[in-house]
Amino acid sequence: MSENSRPKGAPRFPEGPVPDPSGDRFERRIRSFTPRRSRVTTAQGDALRRLWPKWGLDIDGQRVLDLAELFGTTAPVVLEIGFGMGEATAQMAAADPGTCILAVDVHTPGQGNLLNLADRAGLTNVRVANGDAVILLREMLAPQSLDGARVYFPDPWPKARHHKRRLIQPDFLTLLAPRLKPGAVLHCATDWEPYAEHMLEVLTAHPDFENTQEDGGYAPRPDFRPLTRFEGQGLRKGHVVHDLLFRRAGTPSGA
Repeated sequence: MSENSRPKGAPRFPEGPVPDPSGDRFERRIRSFTPRRSRVTTAQGDALRRLWPKWGLDIDGQRVLDLAELFGTTAPVVLEIGFGMGEATAQMAAADPGTCILAVDVHTPGQGNLLNLADRAGLTNVRVANGDAVILLREMLAPQSLDGARVYFPDPWPKARHHKRRLIQPDFLTLLAPRLKPGAVLHCATDWEPYAEHMLEVLTAHPDFENTQEDGGYAPRPDFRPLTRFEGQGLRKGHVVHDLLFRRAGTPSGA
């Protein structure tokens, strides 16, 4: 259906991601993200129309996912929260086809772009989830179902009055921990120094996680995390990127 022939008010992608899929079925709370509206390119729109029914899912909080059924394999599954335009996600999926990536974001152009990249590269180990990662974790993922989690360059919410919106907080870690298998690694990265310090402090203090670094500090960038275009821009501006790798320790307190 062309843009000109689409009835006014009709969804642009009838079988694609829906706005706010969980609706008002769950309590209202402060969110760590704000939906962004920007132009969907022809290629992104085509990917959403063709591939969303096959590789996409809305986070509606109405069921617990069978990840083996979702991916068609019992291979390890890593959750990625906030993938932007998906370039790094597609690179990681291509470099490690034996690991499945459940990639979560609310940005429609990015969702379409990742689907397009995966399709062009012949990747079968990527699924794209639309909506709130907190609801996904709390309502739709079984205990110890994840082999890892990645949070790369989340919104730092730099203003002091917005710090409560930051994703990496004690409550979020307590929610995430039971969904991780023992020994699974949470990998965070940020180029915002105050947020890196906040992450390190919060993760170090949390009983369900332990730092993989013997000195208790930041980790070198692992080879498997690509240098993204966004990161490259930051580095050219003199930004310092910090990686944090924390392992799920023992039995989570929220189990």
